[in-house]
Amino acid sequence: MTLSTRHVDLLIRRARIDDDAPLTDIVIDAGRIAALATDWDGTASDEINAAGRAVVPGFIEPHIHLDKAMWHRARPSVAGTLEEAIRVTGELKARRNRKDMLERARRVLDMAVRNGTTAMRTHPDVDPIQHLLGVETMLELRESYRDLIDLQIVAFPQEGLIKAPGTLQLMEEALRLGADVAGGCPYNEVNRADTEAHIDTVFALAQRFDVDIDLHADFADDTTDARFFATQYIAHKTIDTGYQGRVSLGHVTSLGSLPPAQLAPVIEALAEARIHIVTLPATDLYLGGRRDTENPRRGLTPLHALTEGGVNVAYSSNNVRNAFTPFGNADVLTVGNLLAHVAQFGTPSQQAQILAMGTVNAARSIGIGDDYGIAPGRLADLVVLDTQWIADALLDMPPRAWVIKRGRITVTTRHCCEIHRAHSTEEV
Repeated sequence: MTLSTRHVDLLIRRARIDDDAPLTDIVIDAGRIAALATDWDGTASDEINAAGRAVVPGFIEPHIHLDKAMWHRARPSVAGTLEEAIRVTGELKARRNRKDMLERARRVLDMAVRNGTTAMRTHPDVDPIQHLLGVETMLELRESYRDLIDLQIVAFPQEGLIKAPGTLQLMEEALRLGADVAGGCPYNEVNRADTEAHIDTVFALAQRFDVDIDLHADFADDTTDARFFATQYIAHKTIDTGYQGRVSLGHVTSLGSLPPAQLAPVIEALAEARIHIVTLPATDLYLGGRRDTENPRRGLTPLHALTEGGVNVAYSSNNVRNAFTPFGNADVLTVGNLLAHVAQFGTPSQQAQILAMGTVNAARSIGIGDDYGIAPGRLADLVVLDTQWIADALLDMPPRAWVIKRGRITVTTRHCCEIHRAHSTEEV
């Protein structure tokens, strides 16, 4: 039986997958996109009439802390500083309440699924305070949410490695249990030598287990403290170890303080190492520039320079409603809209870049780029937006009319679709 006549699992009719192309039928079978066609004449077990709505690949959250989410009422922020956030979080972690962590993480995962996120990389703390509670909880959630969202787990040493003896052994155990990525927080050491030792240790661990690396790095307003100016060291380490394309860095805000002449070689090294930069605007803006009494800094990585230099840049929520970030609803489009404003990415082409940062760029940053996107053979992880043009996604912030995970409809926002039909005009 030919594809044009056979029966398939799901058909999305009249979808807008390219603003400059005709409407397209997306044919889905066995969890994957089987074909893209015009007026496909086969049958399907389930069918969506997109009616000209924009369809994009599922949104990606490449950097989020589910184990720390929703602590805003347990310990509200007072000073609003990074130092306070780390201290308060340490005190809350010491309670080691698994039931509470599960409930808080599920709230965020449910938000993310409703908002069209189909893959997420989460960074549970691994340290002598929390031990492996975060990893064990995320492993449970990875299994229970497997049909709704793909969850990658990072073994993340928030408290440092050198200054927190025993953490390395816990990270080793986390990777044996099933964590996917070796994390790091090199700036949370007492000096630059220990920062470099932290980085070297994470690379050695990752090589031993053959896993990717994801580091919190250079989260500061400037580079006066050498612990927060390790990006170039990480890039050279990546090249020396043959880990090109397998390293992601979150925050990297201190690079925003560098003059162009100093920034250029850093960006060149990042591009050569094929390092992914994940900017976290909600947290970075909230915590950055706290000590500036005039002309407060934006607290962002230099988005324009990085993208122009060929570095893959993505973005994510980082934290949701805790001392690091008192806001958030796990909505990639909301974070993208915020980033577009503060980074001054407002032209049509720049808005398209922002949308890519929350989709294809983010997929590359967590290592799933080869199986992601709207093309035959790729996984059918899709979002139907209740807007007629892909270019309007950041403008309209539209409801997610349907969310599809591996070819199965997981979310249907019926009310928004009924409103849309009631006000729609002629053929698109």
